[in-house]
Amino acid sequence: ANSCRSQMAEGLTRHYLGEQFEAYSAGYMSTYVNPNAIKVMSELGIDISHHRSKEVSEFHGQKFDAVITVCNEGDALCPVWLGEGNKVHIPFYDPVQATGTVEEVLKVFRRVRDEMKETLFTYLKNTFLQP
Repeated sequence: ANSCRSQMAEGLTRHYLGEQFEAYSAGYMSTYVNPNAIKVMSELGIDISHHRSKEVSEFHGQKFDAVITVCNEGDALCPVWLGEGNKVHIPFYDPVQATGTVEEVLKVFRRVRDEMKETLFTYLKNTFLQP
């Protein structure tokens, strides 16, 4: 629902690779940006509190070099991109599904955030920045 994973991916990419890439997030429907995502991103000095949740249809007709879906393999609500662009699926666990104490849930959000940073950056650098 464009509340967490792709919001974090957009924030990470803009913050660390913003000179090389433009990043946008969207989902099958728009809702809100998850407060836990905002919190764990702020721990890295990245402010996504101004982000807004967007539907993928908002980008209809635009061309992208890469469209990366980050939903789980079993997520029936994973958005589909029918436009132009190299489509890549790099799944991540949805931390919104985490249960437990506040700190246990935040630990899952941090783990997914850190996995996204490493995996997405490796993909982007190896695919687009290699000489």
